[in-house]
Amino acid sequence: METDPTRRFSVRVDDYVRCRPGYPREILPLLERECGLTPAARIADIGSGTGLLARLFLEYGCEVWGVEPNREMRQAAERLLAGEERFRSVEGRAEATGLPDGSVDLVSAGQAFHWFEPRGTRREFARILQPGGCVVLVWNERTNEPGFMRDYGALVQRYGPERPAIADAALDGFFGAGKWRMARFENRQEFDLDGLRGRLKSSSYAPLPGSEKYAPMMAELDLIFGKYARGGAVAFRYDTNVYVGQASQPVPRRP
Repeated sequence: METDPTRRFSVRVDDYVRCRPGYPREILPLLERECGLTPAARIADIGSGTGLLARLFLEYGCEVWGVEPNREMRQAAERLLAGEERFRSVEGRAEATGLPDGSVDLVSAGQAFHWFEPRGTRREFARILQPGGCVVLVWNERTNEPGFMRDYGALVQRYGPERPAIADAALDGFFGAGKWRMARFENRQEFDLDGLRGRLKSSSYAPLPGSEKYAPMMAELDLIFGKYARGGAVAFRYDTNVYVGQASQPVPRRP
């Protein structure tokens, strides 16, 4: 398993493009209320991957700089968003985006913030944001309802334990205690067996083909699909969790 977070998805890009969910449009009215988002906004989407969150903002009318350190993911976004004149692809990291000071109105990160180094990231976000600009962190988190979703989650824990969901303490450390808001939206996908296999293989924690755990993991996945599929498909359900705050610079200590 690749340990460098900037390279973990290099061999998973095709499955990521094919099988990962987008983000609900209900996020946009939330950001209009919380951040004053308008179609004229300039957005830095950090850890932008294949452009799933960037696409939401582009369809709304914003300019988006997709900042992504992984070459294969970045190139996939460049192909998928090639017709979007308001999209700019940038090789960079959360801690060193390469964007000018005060150049964006909002910073977003979809399914990525848990890979960032918090102190350097907060400094960098504060640098590139206009005063008062928002930081928006988004995750599609699997639900754990009884039935298919619970059995799928148990499979993941047996074969490739994932990183835990972001904790309130981590958000307090980044934004300041009590200085962030959270909203939740429903999201879902429908998968046939091939799609479900791709969804699992797109995950950073899933054993790769050729590894000892891969074949038994996929065999169990097939059994779970057979148990719950209706009409040749299963419903894969998420809570889309959205966290909104600001990344103010920490106050320097006196010597």
